[in-house]
This record gives sequence, structure tokens and C-alpha cells, in this order.
Amino acid sequence: MHPDREKQPAWNPSADPGQPQPRQVRRILKLFRPYRARLALVGLLVAASSLVGVATPFLLKETLDVAIPQGRTGLLSLLALGMILSAVLSGVLGVLQTLISTTVGQRVMHDLRTAVYGRLQRMSLAFFTRTRTGEVQSRIANDIGGMQATVTSTATSLVSNFTSVVATIVAMLALDWRLTAVSLLLLPVFVWISRRVGSERKRITTERQKQMAAMSATVTESLSVSGILLGRTMGRSDSLTRAFADESERLVDLEVRSNMAGRWRMSVIGIVMSAMPAFIYWAAGVALQVGGPAISLGTIVAFVSLQQGLFRPAVSLLATGVQIQTSLALFQRIFEYLDLPIDITERDHPVHLDRVKGEIRFEDVSFRYGGEGAGRAILDGIDLTVPAGHSLAVVGPTGAGKSTLGHLVPRLYDVTGGRVTLDGVDVRDLDFDTLARAVGVVSQETYLFHATVAENLRFAKPDASDEELYEAARAAQIHDHIVSLPDGYDTVVGERGHRFSGGEKQRLAIARTILRDPPVLILDEATSALDTRTEYAVQRAIDALSANRTTLTIAHRLSTIRDADQIAVLEGGRVVERGTHEELVAREGRYAGLVRKDERVTAS
Repeated sequence: MHPDREKQPAWNPSADPGQPQPRQVRRILKLFRPYRARLALVGLLVAASSLVGVATPFLLKETLDVAIPQGRTGLLSLLALGMILSAVLSGVLGVLQTLISTTVGQRVMHDLRTAVYGRLQRMSLAFFTRTRTGEVQSRIANDIGGMQATVTSTATSLVSNFTSVVATIVAMLALDWRLTAVSLLLLPVFVWISRRVGSERKRITTERQKQMAAMSATVTESLSVSGILLGRTMGRSDSLTRAFADESERLVDLEVRSNMAGRWRMSVIGIVMSAMPAFIYWAAGVALQVGGPAISLGTIVAFVSLQQGLFRPAVSLLATGVQIQTSLALFQRIFEYLDLPIDITERDHPVHLDRVKGEIRFEDVSFRYGGEGAGRAILDGIDLTVPAGHSLAVVGPTGAGKSTLGHLVPRLYDVTGGRVTLDGVDVRDLDFDTLARAVGVVSQETYLFHATVAENLRFAKPDASDEELYEAARAAQIHDHIVSLPDGYDTVVGERGHRFSGGEKQRLAIARTILRDPPVLILDEATSALDTRTEYAVQRAIDALSANRTTLTIAHRLSTIRDADQIAVLEGGRVVERGTHEELVAREGRYAGLVRKDERVTAS
């Protein structure tokens, strides 16, 4: 890791509760806006299902009060057939609404995942150097995955249960308003309890998701190839296992608390609602004994049936409210990422260059992590010019700002003062396509995907032919090694390329860059971690890559840059010397001191 990067401030998600709840709910509803037509169809299906469900108790009332007492077999058969058809129709409508609502929910989850991933792709390098990889993965996998039940079924459940409750209350009033009033007496209390439970679960869910993110980060870091190697060679495997167990133990506690939050209160609601039919039977019997209005057996049975039909969606509606409250915590975490400010943006009307010559200029460039006025200056007053097709080497002590300077050309960071130009155009004014085509980067930290050699090379040029792959690999001095492998170019390189040596991975990275054929090349300490023999092979590949290209080389080993057209010495973020190798050695200044130090290290 570069010392420059280590000085960046850590990024932490906002600790405040986020947006006001009504605004957040409106934002969630906007996610469903593209699917209005399908949701309207679901609404119609729900309404039809509710009406069909309400009809059954009335058919039952007629059966008990008219068809059976009067011995009307024909009517009884029709009523029984009506109840059977009602059940069949309810089942068909339920399947259809589940299919449509699940499809809509999954599309919304897809939109969220894609939006978060797209947002992260547009973030500057600074965000990723101060954010744990596991944290990012947890937001996309755990947080969005945790919302699945909410976005796939909650909306439908909400509409369905609300419609059922309204339709059932109307039907109950039509049967007997007095019994209806008794049945609904405790409903406001139940609503208040469910809201309290929802708030409690939302708070616990926020803690749980943070803990899941922390555990995911631990897994990502410690179970990668590099993490396993480090843990075993340092004898820390057992301590890492204990640390993971502690993380998991904390998650267990939060999961139990999340599931048990308000469970007793919700159980009381369920018990009271289940006991209501007995109370209705008792109330009807007492009313009859004290000379109150007589209520027919059919009316009582139909009413109890409706009441049960009311309590099921009413309890479900309260539970849905709790679930929505819980899901707001997940949505808030997702919205935090969607609201991240994008530091590196494209102009509204960017400049597109069809042909890039490759002249690079740094004009009074300054840079600070965090923007203007934040922290110390990493670079200050840099003025350098690299003519098209020429080379500039940047050397200096650790922490001088060398890598940061190289990162400004492809806009991995943006300057905080001055400007960097490509062929006379400020790189901030260029479109991303021009910049990506024009600038290639080969760094010390080579990244290869867990894919075949050919697939890794084609990442630079998806439509490259096999012959183009071979030519690029030959230029990078790696073709002969690849074809000597049992699977040749179809060899899977392994996680982060760990089936290949450091020098082989570097040459694969160089071949990938050759395939792109950029006119400007940034070499960021591309050979600093290699032994002398491997460095020689990689340097030959770099020489082939650098031919006729504008090349900016950041180097620790000075033996690799002696032939550069120009060498700049950075110290404390400023250029303190500039010239050719011979000129700088003759001055007996900073560069000459670095050369002597490098020669002593090489000799030892």
C-alpha cells in the first residue's frame, strides 16, 4: 500500500437516522413507479379476491337461515356450489397476484442493485481506499437481499389486507352494527402496539446490518488468498477464527433481539383476536337472555366467519406495518450509498478526441485528499511537460506524492488546484471514453480476475482475436510460458492471479495494456516488488510497451529509468530537481544521492 494512500481519512456511513420518514417512504414508492400498470392489475386482482372472500359468509348465512331450515335442496346445492367456486376463484386470483407482485418486487431489487453498483463504479479511487471491501459487498448483498420480502410481497400484502379489512368491516356492519362495534373496540390499541414494535425492530435492524457488514468485511479480508497466506505465516489462524466467532456471537444476539422484539405484545394481540369469537357467542347469548334483539344462528355464524376473515388480514396488516418499519432501516443504508457525492464527473458537454497524440502537461498542479483546504498538500505547484512520444520518470522518497501524480492523468483523482492537460485539453473536460482509450496504467498491484488467461486479456479489448492475444503476449514476453501450460490460454489464473508468479502476473498485465494500445502509459512502480532476474524480463516487456508512447514512470529502482528523456525528483509534494540522468548525477544533488543509495542497496 502506498504511504500516500494511508494518509487518507477513513469513510464512515452517516450515523444520523437519515431522511425524515415521510420523505423516505415517498422515495421508496418512487422505486415502484415504472411498474404502475402491473401494480394496478395487482390492485384489481386484490379487490376481486376480497369481494369473493366476503361473499362466502353471506352464502353460509343463507344456508343456515334459509336453505337448511326450509329444506330447499336446490338452493342448498347452489349455495354450496357458490362456496366451492368462491374458494377456487380465490386460489386462482391469489396465484396471479403473487406472480405479478413477485415479478415487480424482483425487478425493483434488480434496479436497486444495479443503481448501487453503477453509483459505486462512478466513485473516485479515494472512496475505495478508505472503505472496507466487505462493507461494500454487504450493502449490495445483505441489505438489498434483506429487503426481498418487503419489495416482493409487502406491497401486495398491504393492499390485499387493507382491501380485505375494509370489505369485511362493511359486510359486518351490514350483518349487525352492534357486534361490529364490539369487535373493533380494541383495534386502535393494537395499531399503537404494532407501531411501537416496528420502531424497536427498525433500531435493532440497523445495528444488525452494521454487524453483518463488519462480519462480511472480516470474511472478505481474512479468507482471500492473501489473507490466508498472511494468517498462516503469522500463526494467527486461531486468533482470526476467535475474532470471527466474536463477530458471529454479536450477530446471534442481534438476530435474537430482532426476532423477539415485541413478540409478546404481538402474541397478546393474536390471543385477544383468537378469543373474540367466544366473546361474540357469549354476547349474543346474553343479549338474547336479557330480552335484547334476537340474532339468528346464521347471522352469528356468518358474523364470526367474517370476524375471523377480518382478524387474519388485520393481524397481517399490523405485522406488515412492523415489517415496513424494519425495512426502512435497510432502505436507509442503501440510500446512503445512492446519495454518496460523486467526485469525478463528466462535463455536460465533454470534449471528445478521435486521435490522441499524447502530450501531457501538469500546470501548477496541487492536490489534497478531501479537497481544497483539507489536510496537508500531497502535491504543490507541480509544473511538468511530457511531449508526445517521450518519457518522464518521477522519483523521490516514500510519501513524496509520486503515485498520486500518476493517478491524476487518468482522473483516478482530480486536482484541487491547477490543471492536467492531454494534448492541450484539461482532462476534466474530456469525456470518459477518450480518457479510457488514451491512458493505460500498469501498477505494482496487478489485478487479475478469477478467469482464464484469455478472458483476463480480453477485458481490455472484448472483441480481440486470438492472434491479437498472441501478439500482445509475445510483446510482453509471456506467450511462451502461457502455451507451455496444459490449458494454454484457457488456464484459469486463480483468485487475484495466485497461480502465477509476481513477474508473470506483471507481464500478463502488460500484455493486457498492449492489447488496448493506449498512446499514454502510466507505469506505477511496475517492477519494484520483483527480483533482479524477473525485473529484467518484465523490463523488456515494458520497453516493448513504451515504444512510441508517452510514458510517465513512477519508480523506486533507479536502474529502470536511466534512459528516460527526463527525470523529475519529487520531495514533499514539490519538484526539487529535473533533467536527464547524466545532468542530475553531475549536479550532485538529491537525485545523485538517491542513485548512490540505490547502488548500495543493489550491491548488498
